[in-house]
Amino acid sequence: METIQHQFLKFYLLDKIFARTKFFLYLLWTFNLYFLLSNRVYEGYSFSTIGLRWSYLDNFRGTFRWQICFNFVVLRMISFGYDYHWAYDHSHFDQKKHNQRCEVCKSGGTCYQLLQEKGVQDDKFTFTIYLCYLVYAPLYLAGPIVSFNAFASQLDVPQNNYKLRHLAWYGLRWTFSFLLMELMTHLFHYNALAISGLWKQLSPLDVFIIGYGVLNFMWLKFFLIWRYFRFWSLVCGIDVPENMPRCINNCYNLEGFWKSWHASYNKWLVRYMYIPLGGSKRKAFNVWIVFTFVAIWHDLEWKLLWWAWLTCLFFVPEMVMKSAVSTFKAESAITEFVVRELSAIAGAITITCLMVANLVGYVIGPSGINSLGSRFLNKQGFPVLGGMFVTFYVGTKLMFHIRDAERKW
Repeated sequence: METIQHQFLKFYLLDKIFARTKFFLYLLWTFNLYFLLSNRVYEGYSFSTIGLRWSYLDNFRGTFRWQICFNFVVLRMISFGYDYHWAYDHSHFDQKKHNQRCEVCKSGGTCYQLLQEKGVQDDKFTFTIYLCYLVYAPLYLAGPIVSFNAFASQLDVPQNNYKLRHLAWYGLRWTFSFLLMELMTHLFHYNALAISGLWKQLSPLDVFIIGYGVLNFMWLKFFLIWRYFRFWSLVCGIDVPENMPRCINNCYNLEGFWKSWHASYNKWLVRYMYIPLGGSKRKAFNVWIVFTFVAIWHDLEWKLLWWAWLTCLFFVPEMVMKSAVSTFKAESAITEFVVRELSAIAGAITITCLMVANLVGYVIGPSGINSLGSRFLNKQGFPVLGGMFVTFYVGTKLMFHIRDAERKW
């Protein structure tokens, strides 16, 4: 524990000493990426590096790999560095204007954007608070990810968005979701069929059902993990972004999907990577850097890099189409109908691409691409592909109606 504290102290002193320099952000990223990659390459640090008399402890490392959790610590160290660096710059955040537009703030609550953007006083950038932020128990293992500004601003004034009855209902919903997971685990064996490779011997329809089931199971698994730790954090008075605000079956484009999957990580990436890299002005280039970092951050595996690059490849036509739709104005009901139908077709294609990218990245790996393609690109598979596409097309149209209803509310 003492060695870990020494490492944290070094990062803290690095931020304190160089925060006002022009090259600080390059230094910040270099150090954190170095330690992130080193932890994965060497699978953590052995006790023998501290001293030979401690080497016997390497035989008792346990089953839990602490270096996996260190990924989240790296994100927090980068967040602290950025927020401390930006604390010396003049803030362009207009709190008064924000309060007029934000429904949460107008109702007496405090939204996450306000907590993050308004900044904190200099007395919050102490080593004690820095250490608390890095190892805050409810969020240490799996997040959700919270910026340093948002965390530190709630230490003196705990969150007031969730009252006792809201917390009780939040916990009850989590319990119901956990029971659903237990039911799925005992009755549906999607993962066993996928991981064992038995899906290669099944019909195209069975492969589609298994793939779709695996993604829904994966969604529910992360849903339970993130909601549990967020519930714990809310009870302690720290409000953090909600991951998975939408169901996986209610997303029809790549951008919306990633905003609704690991939502807190998406906010972190936008604030500390995407915007500093140039934002939407260089979107087609930035997505490759951001998703490559996301893959490396998860783990050093080729299948994750394939997942990242496939996702970026699928992003390109979506960006082109969104750009074309935004510049095109529907002047008649027929034109609007055509645009909506084309958007639904694009949504069906996007959902298919999302399934392929996530199955390759998290289940079958790059080696399974040929097997997956061979199951569908044949006489038996084409009817299944057609039915799958029609199903996703109808589902996308339904999502359009849900979005229209949400805007009216």
